[in-house]
Amino acid sequence: MPPLKDAQLGAFTFFASALPHDVCGSNGLPLTPNSIKILGRFQILKTSVHPRLCQYVDIARGKHERLVVVAEHYEKSVQDLLRETKPVSSSKILHLAYEALQGLEYMNCHRMVHRALAPQNILLDGEVRLYSKILLSKRGISSVFPVAQYPSYLAPEVIAKGILKPTDPTQYERPLPSGPKSDIWSLGVILFELCMVCNRFFCCVDDIVTVLAEEHGCVDVIKVCHTFYLSILPTAGDLLHDSVFSEISSLYVPFRQPASLFSSTLRCADLILPEDISLLCNDVDSDFLEERSIEEVYYLWCLAGGDLEKELMSKGIILSKPPVCTLPNFLLEDGESFGQGRDRSFLLDDTTVTLSLCQLRNRLKDVPGEAFYPLLGEDQSSVPHSGSNSELSTSALPLIIRERDTEYQLNRIVLFDRLIKAYPYKKNLIWKEARVDIPPLLRGLTWAALLGVEGAIQEKYDATDKDTPIPTDRQIEVDIPRCHQYDELLSSPEGHAKFRRVLKAWVVSHPNLVYWQGLDSLCAPFLYLNFNNEALAYACMSAFIPKYLYNFFLKDNSHVIQEYLTVFSQMIAFHDPELSNHLNEIGFIPDLYAIPWFLTMFTHVFPLHKIFHLWDTLLLGNASFPFCIGVAILQQLRVRLLANGFNECILLFSDLPEIDIERCVRESINLFCWTPKSATYRQHAQTLKQATGGDNGRSNTTFTSDYEELSKTDLSREPIKLSELKSEASPRISAEDLIDLCELSMSSHPKAQSKKSKCNKPKLLVVDIRNSEDFNRGHIPGSINLPFGSTFTTEGELAQCPTSAMLQNFKGKVVVVVGHAAKNAAEFAANLVKLGYPRVCILDGGINKMKLTGLLTVPSPQI
Repeated sequence: MPPLKDAQLGAFTFFASALPHDVCGSNGLPLTPNSIKILGRFQILKTSVHPRLCQYVDIARGKHERLVVVAEHYEKSVQDLLRETKPVSSSKILHLAYEALQGLEYMNCHRMVHRALAPQNILLDGEVRLYSKILLSKRGISSVFPVAQYPSYLAPEVIAKGILKPTDPTQYERPLPSGPKSDIWSLGVILFELCMVCNRFFCCVDDIVTVLAEEHGCVDVIKVCHTFYLSILPTAGDLLHDSVFSEISSLYVPFRQPASLFSSTLRCADLILPEDISLLCNDVDSDFLEERSIEEVYYLWCLAGGDLEKELMSKGIILSKPPVCTLPNFLLEDGESFGQGRDRSFLLDDTTVTLSLCQLRNRLKDVPGEAFYPLLGEDQSSVPHSGSNSELSTSALPLIIRERDTEYQLNRIVLFDRLIKAYPYKKNLIWKEARVDIPPLLRGLTWAALLGVEGAIQEKYDATDKDTPIPTDRQIEVDIPRCHQYDELLSSPEGHAKFRRVLKAWVVSHPNLVYWQGLDSLCAPFLYLNFNNEALAYACMSAFIPKYLYNFFLKDNSHVIQEYLTVFSQMIAFHDPELSNHLNEIGFIPDLYAIPWFLTMFTHVFPLHKIFHLWDTLLLGNASFPFCIGVAILQQLRVRLLANGFNECILLFSDLPEIDIERCVRESINLFCWTPKSATYRQHAQTLKQATGGDNGRSNTTFTSDYEELSKTDLSREPIKLSELKSEASPRISAEDLIDLCELSMSSHPKAQSKKSKCNKPKLLVVDIRNSEDFNRGHIPGSINLPFGSTFTTEGELAQCPTSAMLQNFKGKVVVVVGHAAKNAAEFAANLVKLGYPRVCILDGGINKMKLTGLLTVPSPQI
């Protein structure tokens, strides 16, 4: 959106027409309220950016179908020129006409018609800004006020068409749309009125047209605008090239749509520094807030305590009435009421109220100017950027408080805005700052950067066939009306149409995959954040699925799902053996509750506002991070799960209790840091990326890179059969991880060198279960010997000995079981899990893998 500059924020309100409560649509569902329909259609207006159009910013839905629209506003309009009745030169009128035609041409090119052109809707800021209130109501069908707000300026064909109000709300016949030429007539009337009133021709006794032609020179353009035959009436584009404007057209630079972040054109092509760089520093005392976009200013205004309805009430636009005075005289069982007086407050008041920014400016008065222009040098420390000490202190507060702090959000928005504009060059800094938090206003673009979206995404999306019927159309139509329909945007008809197009585009562009139920839920966060950019929603979804849900949407995905759930079951045993033992004892396996979690990456079980905070962290992690989220959710329900049996657990998960997402995120990160990377290895996960730049420009750290993406060595984990994987209660880890965790050095295998991670590495105990003779021939440094056959009693308890006491002292640390046979090691680890030992794992390949490293040692001889 353009910067605020000298503009103000204006708000106006109206009511959508109410629908009967007892009527359902053809699909058997309640009718979508007209206010929801308008809200969905409004979103496209936010993308209409042109210097001759006032920028739409937001629409808010209130009670009783009330809608409040926020837009760029200016106090002065052509109506003020008419009231002043001061002479207006023909040159100024021609300039005004030309600028208005520029705005109309842009609207026409985007299949929009103003239809409410009047002097009060042509605002002036030194130049023309067209302001419209009628684009929202779908030719007047959805609003309670008629389209003919300004009948004296309407074209004859518009008046002749009349006002259409359907008698049956379920059977809506689409009226003929207004053509773009109706605005030309309205503009001609306005120009004629300007010449008449401002130049006092209404007192002229001679023929007015003759006087206009002789003294004013505007008669040609007025005559052209008032051609009665639509077939020869010119469009706005035709008039702009008319000879009437030949003298002034050269003064205007043609408008060029700025290149989007993800486009095939060079975004910096038009960036030219002035010859004298000092000219950039002239406005030292300028208002920095004016340089921010209108959308940002409005967002900060809301955070600073701005309330649209209060602003309108203070100006008398919204009138409150005692509830007792609004009661009907008679009420039927079906909700139909009688005897309720018509409230005049429901009638249209086209007054635009200017929103005061004083409160916002007071909140930001102590913010230094440097905060609006943060430096993005490469030599910054690893500590995330901060504009001030107050921001550092605020960053330690809970996320929900940070997101409501005006000053903090200003700093974060300014910083992320600059980082995103420098994407992909500054992608590393985006990753670093996203670890602190992501400002909600820029979450959509930030997610796209984290997912590595690049290139001409719009061209690719446009080239995908989204119209040809496919077999999955019916299932998509069934799923969409059930997907996050509590949200006003996604429940609107416009939201449904966008859902349909994005899902079909994904299905068509991935012929090796199929549509599974839950894909709609997976699409919802991306569509919500990029509602006006379907191509970006599609691109994000296409990048997300291969990373976190690789091959989940195969036609036969049973082997992928079963392996995923088995690894998840091992993660439960690894982090919480007591809970794992209880769930296995009652037969409550992950197959009964966790498939919707992972197939939709938790979007099916959590509302959108929780998904946003959860995915802010998920997108920073690798493909194994969802396991830790799942375990963190179970640990929040731990007390109730341990106290209940199978039936109670089924009921508990049928209606999942409230989950503290911030705590879930915090605990999942902690669980991730305790989990050896190879413990979550899956043979059906995405393998090493061959394409250059596959790491999205981020450093290859434990938190962000996948074990499956690393190049394989002879110390890496080997794939095993699913049946063997299911028989093991504890996960396996690779010899590489063991060497890394034990901080052993090995010159012959540089990839197995000890790596210092940003996560604190847990202390580790290696338990060698071979007999003492084999142990003495060579063992891993620091390991203890607990022979498989004599460690446990017949009751399954640990036999008392000095070595077992050392194992008990390490309870809570990572324990790696090493042996000759994998079966014995798995059984030994399972016994430890039954005894409540957490973080137990098995060395993949056993001691034979370690023999290749030359790291085995022998005990010192006893003298």
